Amino acid sequence: MRLDILRPPSADELIDEAAFDEEEFLPYWAELWPSGLALARHVAAWELGGLRVVELGCGLGLPSLAAALGGADVLATDWAEDAIELLQRNAERNGLFLRAARLRWSEPEPMLRAAPWDLVLGADLLYEARNADQLAELLPELGGEVLLAEPGRPYAKEFLERFRAEPVGERIYRLAC
Repeated sequence: MRLDILRPPSADELIDEAAFDEEEFLPYWAELWPSGLALARHVAAWELGGLRVVELGCGLGLPSLAAALGGADVLATDWAEDAIELLQRNAERNGLFLRAARLRWSEPEPMLRAAPWDLVLGADLLYEARNADQLAELLPELGGEVLLAEPGRPYAKEFLERFRAEPVGERIYRLAC
């Protein structure tokens, strides 16, 4: 798998003090996280032709791009508008089609209307307690197989135990929802 992607030169330069004061929003989406790269490599080895795939908290969206490259019908979601815009540009840059939508886990109706999904992807999502709580409520509603790349964040151990996570790759887990 080879993808040519644009990414911000520095996530720190994207910090918006007003957005942080309002929602503690930081531009995590702008980093190329090892978990996203690992999940993209894992997904690239799968035959996904015709499967419906959703990625939660996609950020730069490497797993979504890999799934689209493998022939999946992909919806990539993130709550950062800038992430969605850059992912769409990167999909076009690589000649791939995928849908990308700004979506909050606390307001998941558009994604739920399209459920069940064949495959749900997420990389490095458990970095805050609120993320773990919202994700735990959301995943059972999405259907399908869930693959989560998790590097050992503080909220991960209990979360992975709750969903009887099975390792399927290095720090990549299949969840029972």
